[in-house]
Amino acid sequence: MQINFQKLPLALKPFILSLFLSLSFLAFLSLQTPRHSLHKATAKSTVLPSNLRIRPGYSSYDAYIEHQLNKTLNPKLRQIWTTRDWNRKVRVFSEFFENLKVRRFLSNDSKSLCVGARVGQEVAALKRVGVNDSVGIDLVPYPPLVIKGDFHHQPFDDNIFDLEFSNVFDHALYPWKFVGEIERTLKPGGICVLHVSLSGRTDKYSANDLYSVGPLKELFKVSKLVEMRRIDGFGLDTEVVFRKKKK
Repeated sequence: MQINFQKLPLALKPFILSLFLSLSFLAFLSLQTPRHSLHKATAKSTVLPSNLRIRPGYSSYDAYIEHQLNKTLNPKLRQIWTTRDWNRKVRVFSEFFENLKVRRFLSNDSKSLCVGARVGQEVAALKRVGVNDSVGIDLVPYPPLVIKGDFHHQPFDDNIFDLEFSNVFDHALYPWKFVGEIERTLKPGGICVLHVSLSGRTDKYSANDLYSVGPLKELFKVSKLVEMRRIDGFGLDTEVVFRKKKK
């Protein structure tokens, strides 16, 4: 229906003109404002193994990162991590790593990476047990132990590390990318050690829920599960060890 603007009553003309301009401006904004959506990987990657569930609620990858940073940058938590929590965690991680050395998965010559290391207690523990070529990555760096890095896209070349350790698998929004990056940066024959929870007892910052080791065996495409054992690791109950296949 067409409206003859000239024939409208004088009192209605300002209202109609204002309405037209407002609608035109809103239409312009809708074209200029970016539409944020969750970053999609390949269609194949979105088909998850059974017993692994991605938690909903993120409108974009930036929203996921912001949520994770709410924990990582929390000043009270960082104060705890670097003071009263420090010695206890370094001691417990040292026991885990000494045990890995006994089982011949780790040596003093191993070039090691801790994935999602926050303030680097596990890196400090590796150095304490003699594995000096060790570093961590996290969204927020904590020099000199932890450098900045997103575990969905590690800032390293291929085939770099002899060992990669992580206890933050549950924080991965894209578990297939998390695992893929570990396999990419591990040397052939290299070891990946994950501490995970199979009981579902994780916190509000977890991005996925894992209910068995089966999904991990599916996600690791070029590695073989070589060992699994029960642990008590800061709320995590299972340790899994994968070895990257040699070509």
